[in-house]
Amino acid sequence: MATTAQPLVPPNDLASVTKTLDLLTPRWSVWVLMTLSSQPLRYAEIKPKLPWLADGQLHPRLRHLTSAGVVERTEYAPRHVTYGLTRRGTELLPVLAQIASWGDTHLEKQLVTSKATGALEPERIPPAQNIDDTIVLISPRHATPILMTLMSRGRASAKTLAAEAMPGYGLNTVYKPLDRLVADGLVTAVGKGDFQLSASGQALAPVFKAITNWATRPPAETDPLRRRGSAPSRTRSGPWATTPARLPAPAVPAAPPPAPALATTAPPHGPAWKPGDLFSHQIPARPITPTGGPRR
Repeated sequence: MATTAQPLVPPNDLASVTKTLDLLTPRWSVWVLMTLSSQPLRYAEIKPKLPWLADGQLHPRLRHLTSAGVVERTEYAPRHVTYGLTRRGTELLPVLAQIASWGDTHLEKQLVTSKATGALEPERIPPAQNIDDTIVLISPRHATPILMTLMSRGRASAKTLAAEAMPGYGLNTVYKPLDRLVADGLVTAVGKGDFQLSASGQALAPVFKAITNWATRPPAETDPLRRRGSAPSRTRSGPWATTPARLPAPAVPAAPPPAPALATTAPPHGPAWKPGDLFSHQIPARPITPTGGPRR
């Protein structure tokens, strides 16, 4: 039977979430935002905090975030330029905190041996990596519309999801993004051909709400960049504390010099990152996949 119900997700809400994810999707953009969370910095001050990024990777992130209106470039002299968060960028910090909280709770963590007790415990992940890994799961094309449709409906068939989350596409097109969401632990198959959110998927509701509230707060911002596609998956092994996917952490080439403490004063719309939040945990020296992508 063809569905005649109107979509339950307001188009403006969906557009707000997808545009904000487009802003954050280029990998390492979140790390740059968090590095600038306390005060404006010169390029030479940013670079040591993100030592695994080459000049050819850091400059594009700064340009992207500046074009999006969340970072401001201030030139005092030809050789004295600083980068700092705009008001919109500062308002984005509580949204990043919400995403980081979801990632810390629901993303997989390898179990490691505690040096203090010798017992297995979940590895400690930097907040910026929790955010990056979460965005990898929900930013691929059609993933957010499917998740938000299921969030509104509670349960839906593939036919309904194709009609509401992917209008203009054929029924067969919905199965690939659905299969990915099921493999990532955000959606589960129920009954005969129906789907619903898993507990991890349902817990994304505050994340989408925080993103929507930020994106719809005037002045409205638009992202000039297009959505980036997802990358091939990798196979995980070993003991894991939870199931949804996570990207490998960057390998730090050398211990960076001591970084200035991040601000402890709360910004106007939410808590600031506390001292050491960006690199609050030792980053494991695991290899980086060239194009990113989740591990399942």
